[in-house]
Amino acid sequence: MEKIVLMGGGGHAKVVIDAIKCKGEYEIYGVVDPKLKKGDSVMGAKVMGGDEMLETIFKTGIKNAFVTIGSIGNERSVGARISATDLLKKIGFSLPVIIHPKAVIAGDVSLGEGTFVAAGAVINPGTKVGRSAIINTNSSIDHDCIIGDFVHVAPGATLSGGVRVGNETHIGTGANITQGVTIGQESLVKAGTLVSRDI
Repeated sequence: MEKIVLMGGGGHAKVVIDAIKCKGEYEIYGVVDPKLKKGDSVMGAKVMGGDEMLETIFKTGIKNAFVTIGSIGNERSVGARISATDLLKKIGFSLPVIIHPKAVIAGDVSLGEGTFVAAGAVINPGTKVGRSAIINTNSSIDHDCIIGDFVHVAPGATLSGGVRVGNETHIGTGANITQGVTIGQESLVKAGTLVSRDI
């Protein structure tokens, strides 16, 4: 079993750790987070220290990493995910796709590197998801959607067929996007919103 290091130890990390443990594809080497005390643990994953540990970890032979910093729909949280991804790629880490075993994904769906698909998420045929996206718990993405890089589709959100979502966009919890709508880059769709026209 290959080892993986996680970057970020907050709430989103717990969801990703659970998915990794349920699937059994990777062994979690540890968590890197400058805000947490070295030696502590996040759901049993040891905190290794801050970002300065990443190059040392890479040199020990750990080649897989995953950004477990969540996205709450503001520029700061998306920026943190982008910076973390860029740093990991610069060091040389591979960023695999992490899929909870209770997600349902059609066979022809394309998922970009570093993307996370949570439990209960459904992604239907013809859909393409960019890099480092979060497709969160019980979200539903219908056929032929295009989801950009660093997009967060929050829990319970529903995207009907043919929806286009630009890079760095946040689709809030329980939002509903009707068929064929295009949502521009760096947009914020508030929780519970019904979107029936392009934005």
